[in-house]
Amino acid sequence: MANTTLTAAKAAKKDEFYTQLADIERELVHYKEHFRGKTVLCNCDDPRVSNFFKYFTLKFNDLGLKRVIATCYKSQDVDLFSMNASEQAVYQIYDGDKDGNNMPDASEIEVRPLKGDGDFRSAECIELLKQADIVVTNPPFSLFREYVAQLIKYDKKFVIVGHQNAITYKEIFPLIRDNKLWLGYGFKGGAGHFYSKYEDVATAGDHREGMIRVSGVTWFTNLDIEKKHEELILYKHYTPEEYPTYDNYEAINVNKTSDIPCDYDGVMGVPITFLDKYNPDQFEIIDINPHFYTIVECGLQKPKQLSLKNVGMKDPYARILIRKRK
Repeated sequence: MANTTLTAAKAAKKDEFYTQLADIERELVHYKEHFRGKTVLCNCDDPRVSNFFKYFTLKFNDLGLKRVIATCYKSQDVDLFSMNASEQAVYQIYDGDKDGNNMPDASEIEVRPLKGDGDFRSAECIELLKQADIVVTNPPFSLFREYVAQLIKYDKKFVIVGHQNAITYKEIFPLIRDNKLWLGYGFKGGAGHFYSKYEDVATAGDHREGMIRVSGVTWFTNLDIEKKHEELILYKHYTPEEYPTYDNYEAINVNKTSDIPCDYDGVMGVPITFLDKYNPDQFEIIDINPHFYTIVECGLQKPKQLSLKNVGMKDPYARILIRKRK
């Protein structure tokens, strides 16, 4: 989906994107060791139709879970994905199989009403958050900053869906820089197909009937995963001709993550897609262009966007400034 359309959706609070079970399974298979004995909260889901709730109830024994909780925001369009006509916000609890058939039957899922509308920011939903060990959901894109801030405030582990544009948010990038948040394994092809009532305006050809295609969506987490420790193999060698220095910042420009030189120890500007290969033991993140949050936070003058005009090249749109660790 074009960024302009995504921005418009956020402005209109069009946040009802329902994640496919296959995408959830493809990501969470890498996190199995983290769930044993834990309470999982899905707090941006209608548990009657949520594939997150479905995944954790079906995988309850396999993952060795303690409890699954899902909350439902009171929908203004209750018949969108469900025949349930209730406008009552509810939450559901599943504590595991009780009749021996290893299936989450309706009689084993406890449904409780919420006093409010089920907003994750409400006091009663925060109380449920406090009970959880790990939060897994697809939060509203329009509230992503606020949602992550709440998770950090209550020191929660999480695996959540977000758009890669969030990397550049001034509230999110410092968490990435300080190794408090990183990218998960991601969606196949760098795009997600979601069940949604909105018009699909994506330009790529792999549309699916009844779904909306959103490019650039990814998974964010603070759980330690194997991917985070995979070392990026560097094979290219530095030359001033191939790696020009910015006009207004003492760093070289690298157009592709795979082109990071193996023999350069200074600061480098790399595409934001670098974060998909980021290993904090191998690299240090210094800042991000064009925002330069570190410099702003230090009270220094914010420089202009990184420029390569002196060498006759087009200015790069976005670069993460990194340095190899010794």
